Amino acid sequence: MSESANLPDHVGIIIDGNRRWAKTKGLAKVAGHKAGFDLLKDVARYALLKKNIEYLTAYVFSTENWNREPEEINYLMKLALKVFKSDLQQLHKDNIKVQVLGSKDKLSAELKAAIDHAEQLTSSNSAGVFSLCFNYGGKQEIVDAVNKIKTRPITAEEITSNLYHSQLPDVDLLIRTSGEQRISNFMLWRLAYAEMLFVDKNWPDFSNQDFDDCLIEYSQRERRHGGGQ
Repeated sequence: MSESANLPDHVGIIIDGNRRWAKTKGLAKVAGHKAGFDLLKDVARYALLKKNIEYLTAYVFSTENWNREPEEINYLMKLALKVFKSDLQQLHKDNIKVQVLGSKDKLSAELKAAIDHAEQLTSSNSAGVFSLCFNYGGKQEIVDAVNKIKTRPITAEEITSNLYHSQLPDVDLLIRTSGEQRISNFMLWRLAYAEMLFVDKNWPDFSNQDFDDCLIEYSQRERRHGGGQ
């Protein structure tokens, strides 16, 4: 559990604004993605190791992102490979468990192998769970879960137990950067009663202090899960 009952156990982050950040600085889109990936590692380590958040899940590449320019997609795949290879070593050293939610369709054999290795290597780590939604769509996750159980009566509990990495709990707090106020097909099932905060900063400008501010705002909210007053 988190160090305080007023802190979330599971924080989800929709990383948004990398390309806009690059544009404001006169840089190529890929520079924004590089800055965003570098920041994500820092925020993950801060949240899990310093703030004792138990689960941190980041939305890094959606099933809809395949519609982007091939050059941008190729760069994002290379960044992902770097995360699951070289960057993984620091996360493993920090005792952080890494897992990936999403489909492996369209991914290269090298990237699939790197993801499998990352999950296997860190599977016993206990300093927090860092999940990456990669080639992920919330609707597709639910469809995949239903297809696993379609031969028997479907209940909410059955769907939950068949989601990607089904042991991952519901999201308590959702943070989205860039000022956009939508959930963009992110963890639709697990967001049912999440508190939502929309930060008017592009992701590469997001800081540990911003994360702390989000935790403070969350701690001041009363969560009733639909139970009323």
